[in-house]
Amino acid sequence: MCTDFPIDPARQARLIYVGQDHAGHWLVQDSAGQLEGRFISRGAAMRYAVEEAEIYHASVAVVQDALTPLVSFDPVAADAPVLSRAA
Repeated sequence: MCTDFPIDPARQARLIYVGQDHAGHWLVQDSAGQLEGRFISRGAAMRYAVEEAEIYHASVAVVQDALTPLVSFDPVAADAPVLSRAA
């Protein structure tokens, strides 16, 4: 196989994790900390994980331990600062 760019064999393969947080939400996260999705069912989470794994050439792993959400699901406080415009 020939490539136009060097391949770093020391680079670890990306993993995509599927599991639940302590509140029971289904989460999909990657090992690089750049991907997160929240789903209402295991099936929806698995479909998303498989699609993302194809894009990123990653492996999917179902985890038994609770995942910690990267983005908080807590409601925004009423006195939280608001941006005047979006990016």
